[in-house]
Amino acid sequence: MALARELEALEQGLISDRQAAERTAFPDALVTSSSSSAEKIGLFRRLFAGRPDVFPVRWENRKAGRSGYSPACFNEWAKGICGKPKVKCGECPHQAFIPPSEEIIEKHLRGGNARSGDFVAGVYPLLKDETCWSLAVDFDKKSWADDARALLGACHAKGVSAALERSRSGNGGHVWIFFSEPVPARIARQMGSA
Repeated sequence: MALARELEALEQGLISDRQAAERTAFPDALVTSSSSSAEKIGLFRRLFAGRPDVFPVRWENRKAGRSGYSPACFNEWAKGICGKPKVKCGECPHQAFIPPSEEIIEKHLRGGNARSGDFVAGVYPLLKDETCWSLAVDFDKKSWADDARALLGACHAKGVSAALERSRSGNGGHVWIFFSEPVPARIARQMGSA
C-alpha cells in the first residue's frame, strides 16, 4: 500500500513538472496552440522545408504488407498516361509532380479527411543545389530511446536546437535538427554522424 501511494505521488509530480515545463518551455513562442491554422501551417513549412516542386505521399499495400512513399503526381494512375507499376515515377515521361501547398500541409496535419481517409505527406529534404534545411537522425535499435536521449543531450550541451519524434511504428524515433539557413547536405550528414 505504501508503495502504491509513493508511485501515485511520483506520477503526480511528473504530471505537474510536465505541465510546468509546457507552460514555460517556450514563453516567447510565435506560434502556439491558440495560433491560427495559417500560422501553424507556416511554421510547419518553415521547419520541414524541402523541395518546393514535389513532395512524397505515403502509400500502403495491406495485401502485400508493404508501405512506402512516392512522389505526388497529377497523372498518377491516369489510364493511358501513368505507366505504374512497370514504370517508376522517376523515369516516367509524363511526370506532373504536385508542389506542396498550404492545402496539402493542412491535409497532412489533419490526417486527411472523411473522403480520402489517412493522408501522410513527406518531404524531399535534399534541394537541387545539394543543400538542406534540416537533418533527421533515425533510431530503430532496441536502445533507440537511450541513443536518442544521448544525441539530444549532446545537441543541447552544444546549443543546437533538436526535437524528438516517435516513429510511426512506435519502435523507434527521429531526432530533428533544424537549420536557420540551407546548409550543404554533406556537412549536415557529417554532423549527424559525429
